[in-house]
Amino acid sequence: MPAATDNVIRIVRTEPLLVTLALQGGGSHGALTWGVLDRLLEEPWLRIDGISGTSAGAMNAAVLASGYAQGGAEGARAALTRFWRRVADAARVSPFRRGLVDTMLGRWTLDHSPVFVALDMMARVVSPYDMNPAGVNPLRTILAQTIDFDALRDSPIKLFTTATQVHSGRGRVFRNADLTPEVLLASACLPTLFQAIEIDGEPYWDGGYVGNPTLTPLIRECTSDDTILVQVNPVERTTTPRSARDIISRMNEIAFNAPLLKELRMIALMREAVDAGSAEGRHWASMRLHRIHSPKMVSLGYSSKLNAEWAFVLMLFDEGRHAADEFLHVHDDSLGERSTFDFAALLEGGIR
Repeated sequence: MPAATDNVIRIVRTEPLLVTLALQGGGSHGALTWGVLDRLLEEPWLRIDGISGTSAGAMNAAVLASGYAQGGAEGARAALTRFWRRVADAARVSPFRRGLVDTMLGRWTLDHSPVFVALDMMARVVSPYDMNPAGVNPLRTILAQTIDFDALRDSPIKLFTTATQVHSGRGRVFRNADLTPEVLLASACLPTLFQAIEIDGEPYWDGGYVGNPTLTPLIRECTSDDTILVQVNPVERTTTPRSARDIISRMNEIAFNAPLLKELRMIALMREAVDAGSAEGRHWASMRLHRIHSPKMVSLGYSSKLNAEWAFVLMLFDEGRHAADEFLHVHDDSLGERSTFDFAALLEGGIR
């Protein structure tokens, strides 16, 4: 029965609603996704069918699914908190630190950090094979400490993690049984910072080049008709970048959003043209897409993706919870009923 609250008719959920999640990557900006997930996991009427994630999105997905397999929604929330706390603890000894002026002014950028500026310039002329010959990555230990990969194989949540094959340029989607710390590191492997990650003799780079995140497996291999996209990379900006760093930052945003936008356009076209008489056709045609994002991300540049200070991570977490709470307040009645993502506007020109 519908219930009236503040003169708005809302549906009282008597049965869980299956949803799938699509989680973008973006370095420490993935803490925004942590906040979104934490809020969604509070809702007993939402049940996660599958998650597609890339880079930080893949790590969030694996941590959530591992925790869920061991302790349900509360276990997932606790696991995500442990993961990001460990990331922030490791950042205490990271060379990527804010400058004094930025710290005093409350700015999260690393643009004025001498170490970041030096390493950023070096990354354009010096290979990570020379700068970091041992291939050290503190995330490897954090992932091994936080995720029970055996539990992932039996998790009720289907996982899809994308990485880019260096030799072919094609994307590979890894599923629950395939996941290891190396697979997650491969999905987050920025080629100017880290050596390519070898899996079964094949080198891999960041999955954001080919799918950020990949949506197709959620439609083809999951039961749910509702997909919630958690977007951390701004699609549009209102100003033209003029500094070299701002230009590079915007180029990266466009490059890492391009695969997602292309796939969304493909889905929009298939929804219009698909043969709804087949079972798969009906699934494509009935797909309902929703998006959670925060306007605050527009104010954060590329360098802040390497800032993992606890205060910054916690700020993004709070922003993610707020964005998810606002989404649920406005659109909870639409979940299971209709898409809140405007496919027609996408085909006409873009995402607003």
